[in-house]
Amino acid sequence: MIQSFSALALNGFREARRNRITLVIGFFAVAMLACTTLVTEVTIHTFNRVLTDVGLGVMSVMLVLLAIFLSSGLLSREIERRTVFLIVSKPISRGLFLAGRLAGNMLTLTVLLVGMAAVFFFQMSLYRDGITSTQFVAIGVLWFELLLLSSFGFVMSSFSSQIVSAVVTTGMYFAGHLATDVYNISAKSKTEAIRVLGKVTYYLLPNLSRLNYRPQASYAVQVAPNEILSSVAYGTAYAGVLVVVAMLLFSRRDFK
Repeated sequence: MIQSFSALALNGFREARRNRITLVIGFFAVAMLACTTLVTEVTIHTFNRVLTDVGLGVMSVMLVLLAIFLSSGLLSREIERRTVFLIVSKPISRGLFLAGRLAGNMLTLTVLLVGMAAVFFFQMSLYRDGITSTQFVAIGVLWFELLLLSSFGFVMSSFSSQIVSAVVTTGMYFAGHLATDVYNISAKSKTEAIRVLGKVTYYLLPNLSRLNYRPQASYAVQVAPNEILSSVAYGTAYAGVLVVVAMLLFSRRDFK
């Protein structure tokens, strides 16, 4: 089982690596990180803050887009190319196949995340700006946000088309970052139904703001270890539930 899982993960990584969009977005992100110098030229007094904000922001946006693209389209491409029939005909469960593909996607995103982080920290040291621990926290927790998004994308792609999966996953990303705002706004309503709806929406949607430490990194605000562990545990647990749901849906899908 371990060998099958590793083979599926590595095969998924190789396919994602060969994908031109993966390479284009990866190189584009590196170029954008390098171009942050042009932005910070006009903000001498807040050089470190803007450099951190722009660098981490570009890194996050590019990787989120890539995570949505890879997760929402992988299973659809497997079905369209009929390669999924070769896999399911072998003594490999559909759950293992899905987990292996997810691991391959996350391996691709991890390699790109490490590469972009290396460029980011090199640029910070090049301009002799202080590297803070919160920057490492923001980049590390970003990985768990990508895991959650990829898991949700796999849930959608297990029963819908690539376009629908991408659109819904993108909407979930924005809704997840606005979950706290929805809760706060609905709590001020005088209508009980709206307050209940806001609370239910808040608890059902993934609270992605808990996985966003870029503002703290920009202002070099220290984050308590307990808060970091809580956010990591939240992202991991939510992603785990989504993976189980994706496995259940994919195991019942008819490929005829």
